[in-house]
Amino acid sequence: MDLAIDQILVGRFAIFSYLLTERTTGEAMLVDPGAEPEKLLDRVRERCGKLRWIVCTHAHPDHVGAVAKIRAETGASFAIHREEAGTLGKLSHRILVRLMGGRPVRRPDIEVEDGSLLEIGPCAVRVLHTPGHSVGGICLLAGGHLFSGDTLFVGSVGRTDLPGASWDVLSASLREKVLGLPGSTRLWPGHDYGGAPTNLLEAEKRQNPFLREILKSQGPVVRDQGSDPTA
Repeated sequence: MDLAIDQILVGRFAIFSYLLTERTTGEAMLVDPGAEPEKLLDRVRERCGKLRWIVCTHAHPDHVGAVAKIRAETGASFAIHREEAGTLGKLSHRILVRLMGGRPVRRPDIEVEDGSLLEIGPCAVRVLHTPGHSVGGICLLAGGHLFSGDTLFVGSVGRTDLPGASWDVLSASLREKVLGLPGSTRLWPGHDYGGAPTNLLEAEKRQNPFLREILKSQGPVVRDQGSDPTA
């Protein structure tokens, strides 16, 4: 997988957006364009030949604010988990997006599920449904890289005190979908909330108190040998 990764800090909530560009074809995916659409568009124009996908790890307003403008400018298809799609059209959600300086987007072009594959050139990015921070929260797995949205941060995890959130559900998602990945998997979080912008999963297992608690209370995790067909 010949993938270039641009980590782009945007907005007042320290959001990490990601531009994943397949080097041989120039096709790309933009993950979590939460704010500053012109900044993100400048990077897209600089780095890739064709933006094929815009993917949001969940529908919270701080992660979707730049989707509408970037989709209109590039013609890229917007994808989000089916459990999040209905949130986009709610009046309360649209108001919050505008209050945060964004532009609402009412519906996606495609609704993904656990195991969905989104292609950029010859590369396939796999969707992992990881509810807990939100009911339709996802991570994206591309080779040895995990784009974790608000499921997992460097040194922490996403909030579970919001509507639709649950610590029990989030801990199950982490255990079943994330902790079984190879320790060499590179974690790319949805916010710049940790001591570093990225980390290896093996280091997070040692250093992240939430992951340590899951491992301590529920025992060792067996690696899923088939968890990353995109590698």
